[in-house]
Amino acid sequence: MQVTPYVHYDGNCEAAFKFYEKELGAKIEVIMRYEQAPPEMPSSPEYKNKIMHGMISIDGAPIMGSDAPPQHFQKPQGFSLSLSVEDPAEAERKFNALCKGGTVTMAWSKTFFAKGFGMAVDQFGIPWMVISPMEQ
Repeated sequence: MQVTPYVHYDGNCEAAFKFYEKELGAKIEVIMRYEQAPPEMPSSPEYKNKIMHGMISIDGAPIMGSDAPPQHFQKPQGFSLSLSVEDPAEAERKFNALCKGGTVTMAWSKTFFAKGFGMAVDQFGIPWMVISPMEQ
């Protein structure tokens, strides 16, 4: 059994996946567009090129996502995607990348539990936590 996060975007899933590919080293594994759905699953013309289902992997860990139709989209809340990076300098770089155009909710700093830790909501509205854990 595996638990995989599924993130609903407000029409910007493809841009988010490409951003994560560039900034986090994610690999885009799957992109299925609404226009690929069977005729009995119609979608609005403005959504035909949006992502109906997609998947990226970051260091082998999958994250799935899609563009939620406007009538079904809800702003993400109550969770964060957590990125764990051994090297604190690399972790801080990835944190800063996720902050571009987004909002810092906890600035990057050393903590009692980590070599570095920070929280942000990226430019796509997705909450993230980045941690460089202490040596185990």
